[in-house]
Amino acid sequence: MDMAKKSLGQHWLNDAAALEAIAEAAEIKSTDTILEIGPGLGNLTHYLVSQAGHVIAVEVDEELAANLEINLSHHIPPIPEDVPPEVLKVSKDGTWKERLTVVQGDILKFDLNELPAGYKVVANIPYYLTSNLLRVLAESSNPPSAMVLLVQKEVAQRVCAEPGQMSLLSVSVQLYYDTRLGVVVPAKLFTPPPKVDSQVVILRRYAKPLFKGLDNQKFFQIVKAGFSGRRKKLRSSLAAGLHISKGQADELLAKAKINGNLRAQNLSVADWHNLYLAYK
Repeated sequence: MDMAKKSLGQHWLNDAAALEAIAEAAEIKSTDTILEIGPGLGNLTHYLVSQAGHVIAVEVDEELAANLEINLSHHIPPIPEDVPPEVLKVSKDGTWKERLTVVQGDILKFDLNELPAGYKVVANIPYYLTSNLLRVLAESSNPPSAMVLLVQKEVAQRVCAEPGQMSLLSVSVQLYYDTRLGVVVPAKLFTPPPKVDSQVVILRRYAKPLFKGLDNQKFFQIVKAGFSGRRKKLRSSLAAGLHISKGQADELLAKAKINGNLRAQNLSVADWHNLYLAYK
């Protein structure tokens, strides 16, 4: 088996039940295009190519990218003779290869506009990449219609947080996606095992934007200002982050009908929108 590289945050998930749960959560159709990020040995890729119309697997590791199809052929058990091809949406003569495109490169430099509208992302992504990748995907001019990601458990719960536990990450994702937690995957199911458990997070893009005519740059200017002082009350963090006086911050909060004694984590996405409208 290929040795995992610590520098790339590689941990191989080999548990069939967990892999099946990830693929099932994506509700893959035979017409779907799936973007898989960091396919590694192809353990999850197997489930994706057996269900989707096309899988584009982007792998930064040159050796793994070059060997992905070989690994798939070696590590995938043969399809039982009594299973009809249409059930797996893949023929027994190996034509799954025709629906797999392997791209060697950095996903953060990958041109998402090359993908068809409505594509889905399904991946077990390195912990260090999660926040940055979520932002890039969510804010893309061609964003995925859905994402099913296996990430650090703590991060998954931050993404799906409710007011009281919100963060810049949760606001950034929930502005664009309905969020839901999936199965927890214990660290022991990975090789090598990471230091913490993982969890599946399921994101489905809103059919329509939550707010019409939103200036995203100005919206996040306010959100980032609010979270700039994590332990501070909103009036103080907004004043410092927006370079205004505390009196002006109080006026802004009053206009948005938000208690200035709250902290940023207490606000919902709708509350931030109210602040944005008050600040315009």
